[in-house]
Amino acid sequence: MSAEPDEQRRAARKRGVRPRRALLLVNPRSNRGGAALDPVLQRLRRRGLEIHRADTASREDAREQILRHAEEVDLVIVGGGDGALNAAASALHETGLPLGVLPLGTANDLARTLGIPTDLKMAADIIAAGETRRIDLGMANGEAFFNVASLGLSTELAQALSPGAKQRLGRFSYMAAAILTLLRARPFRALIRSEDEAVRVKTYQIAVGSGRYYGGGVPVVDDAKIDDGHLDLYSLEVGGAWQLALMAPWFRRGVHTAWREVRADRGKAFEVRTTQPRPVNLDGELVTFTPVTFRVLRDAIQVYAPKPSK
Repeated sequence: MSAEPDEQRRAARKRGVRPRRALLLVNPRSNRGGAALDPVLQRLRRRGLEIHRADTASREDAREQILRHAEEVDLVIVGGGDGALNAAASALHETGLPLGVLPLGTANDLARTLGIPTDLKMAADIIAAGETRRIDLGMANGEAFFNVASLGLSTELAQALSPGAKQRLGRFSYMAAAILTLLRARPFRALIRSEDEAVRVKTYQIAVGSGRYYGGGVPVVDDAKIDDGHLDLYSLEVGGAWQLALMAPWFRRGVHTAWREVRADRGKAFEVRTTQPRPVNLDGELVTFTPVTFRVLRDAIQVYAPKPSK
């Protein structure tokens, strides 16, 4: 292998150009783990990045690592799935550090939204190229999310998805868990308050999206974007779980709001209240409970990603 990249890096140091320093957070429990990272890290180093690696065992650990190293690094790279990225979100916003994504998860919905390939070397090249874009961040009771926050079916799905099943079955684990969840599904009552009105509903799920994809590639709605400064809400007010099965193809295309049983709204803030506290799923992680207030932070995060297509 040519030594030219190392020579370029040494030459840059002689000219007084400091290499970019990156904090790499790795979730060792992610679907693809950290085993495939060594050649990727070598690739990043050859492109002039200095890497400090830290394995994270919890949401709190990810946040603490970013805050601890915020003054020492120029960017944060997260190697993991959507849950690992979610764990880093609030600290990234707080510190203003740009985000690099190495998709190691099962669904990789944020990477899909941003057009970041699951091929790790290609994803590393995007980080090394240094081109960034600004994206929005959703907030639920002060907790951050990139993709979707939801309650109802999705929280039951998250509880049915064990880490072991995700590693064994990959994306098929979502299908198996979804079938099990549908068989057990029961509706619940909620109050949805938007900027314009308050409505009481009987629903199977309420979802609020800041990004475009969730659940392994399902669009929140067909025209959802992660940089448009608003949230997209839908509520599944169907007569029974059998109707949800009929809607499945429409969900995959993001056109489920064409059904009259699907309430849809778009705004900068929403509030959801339920009779009893219900868990709220943020990017696949159960983080907070109802009552819950959702809002959007415009252009909150800087991320290494291809330019969005027009």
